[in-house]
Amino acid sequence: MARTTAEQMRAWQGPALFSFGFRPFFLFGTLWVALAMLLWLPALSGAITLPTRFDPVSWHAHEFLFGYLGAVLAGFLLTAVPNWTGRLPMVGWPLAGLFALWAAGRVAVLTSGLMPVAAAPVIDLAFPLILGGLILREIVAGRNWRNLIVLGLLAVFTLANGIFHAEALSGTYAAQGFGLRLGLATGIMMIAVIGGRIIPSFTRNWLAKENYTARPAPPMQRLDKLVLLASIGILLSWVLWPDAAQTGTALIAFGGLHLIRQARWTPHLTTREPLLWVLHAAYLFVPVGALGLGIGRIMGHPGTAGAQHLWMAGAIGAMTLAVMTRASLGHTGQALTANRATVGLYLCLFGSVVARVWASGYPGLMHLSGALWFAAFAGFVIAYAPLLLRPKPER
Repeated sequence: MARTTAEQMRAWQGPALFSFGFRPFFLFGTLWVALAMLLWLPALSGAITLPTRFDPVSWHAHEFLFGYLGAVLAGFLLTAVPNWTGRLPMVGWPLAGLFALWAAGRVAVLTSGLMPVAAAPVIDLAFPLILGGLILREIVAGRNWRNLIVLGLLAVFTLANGIFHAEALSGTYAAQGFGLRLGLATGIMMIAVIGGRIIPSFTRNWLAKENYTARPAPPMQRLDKLVLLASIGILLSWVLWPDAAQTGTALIAFGGLHLIRQARWTPHLTTREPLLWVLHAAYLFVPVGALGLGIGRIMGHPGTAGAQHLWMAGAIGAMTLAVMTRASLGHTGQALTANRATVGLYLCLFGSVVARVWASGYPGLMHLSGALWFAAFAGFVIAYAPLLLRPKPER
């Protein structure tokens, strides 16, 4: 009987894709978010009609936030939880079954217009509910109570997905609805919590390896906890009262607090290693997005899509790409350094965000943003599929 993670992985004789949780979800999550962009742009212009009950913008928002991010969260949690709890990872056919459930959700949402009304929400929500149950089982069995906050965020994220479905089916413009804001706010809190752990830790390790004397502030100090507590209240106010002037002021305060927090992680010392500076650059979109939304609200600008994409495409898109590249390299036995192809993925992603923020009224920029987005994530598939599809080399 397998007793260690390595033995558990070696005991699986099937495809290497299902030998660890990050492999199928990172690979096919990025493939899906690239293909979804190819579908969405012609659907937005009316060139094609998608067989979904969602309007084109709401489908696009849902599949990025709940479809793609849901896959990345699954890959991250199924890889990290065994390290947190000391228990064996999910491998083999159970992992393949969970992945198939995620894929069924993507097909169901896309073709929901051809199905009974309740079918797509039920199929789509089954995946995060089962994932949450699996993570709860592991945390309880491993008595790893400190990570219940991550499970709580996953539960809220799942609730937001359900609300999004309900709003879309009721005829509400779900792309600017309560479910979208709740899901996005939860995603930002996940970055604040998890990024606040891994970014200073990875930075410290690299600085020590490179013989720097400076060190970032350790993770989760008193200031971090105060910032996170304040962030919950501010994000909740944005979810509930996005148009209130007080919410705009609170978002500006949110941005300032996270800038102060991040400055303590010595981001200026990481420019020599792209795997590190991309994490800091991705986190920077958390305060910058809040400042954009807050200033826009105070100045009375009704349009929030551009600023909101600083969080959606910037913070979430860049952070997930940064984590996936680093985790894929580390867990497949590669050196933890980014080559030129990986740096190119990062630059395409950042270019996509800039183009999207300024795309209002300029269709050409919208298409440029989509092309750069496709290049970033399709490029990940091309560059990282060989690592994710083959076994980790034996040492």
